[in-house]
Amino acid sequence: MTGIIYVIFAAALAMGLAGGGSAIGIGYAGRAANGVLSEDPDRFGIMLILVALPGTQGIYGFISAFLIILQVDLLGGTPVELTAVQGLQFVGAALPIALTGLISGIHQGKVCAAGIGVAEKKPGDAMKAVIYGALVETYAVLGLVITIFLLNGIQV
Repeated sequence: MTGIIYVIFAAALAMGLAGGGSAIGIGYAGRAANGVLSEDPDRFGIMLILVALPGTQGIYGFISAFLIILQVDLLGGTPVELTAVQGLQFVGAALPIALTGLISGIHQGKVCAAGIGVAEKKPGDAMKAVIYGALVETYAVLGLVITIFLLNGIQV
């Protein structure tokens, strides 16, 4: 019974921290974009890209949580019987996406907010700002990949 509690915690950790990082990051970028849109509503397209970029960490957290839930049959039927050690393995596997999602989501939002300033002053350079935002994304992707690798190594 303790094992499944750890698994639920692992799924919540992956989604909660990565999703929280995305929400904060989108908040930073969204505030900056709204300021620009109040002056020039025609710039919505590029603003949307820069505001949406920090949202991907939450998606990665969701994917990781979903994989955890599927691996132990929590969605249907009877969940797999797990020891506490097995449950803790899921917590460990969730940590890479949880932490990289939280941290990179926040910082990607800050980079994208600064990029919105670039897009406002020099619309032709807006894609350069998107590239900077995407560089921060790399670490969330690596966190997701490591979480998937670790989940595949857990024997249930």
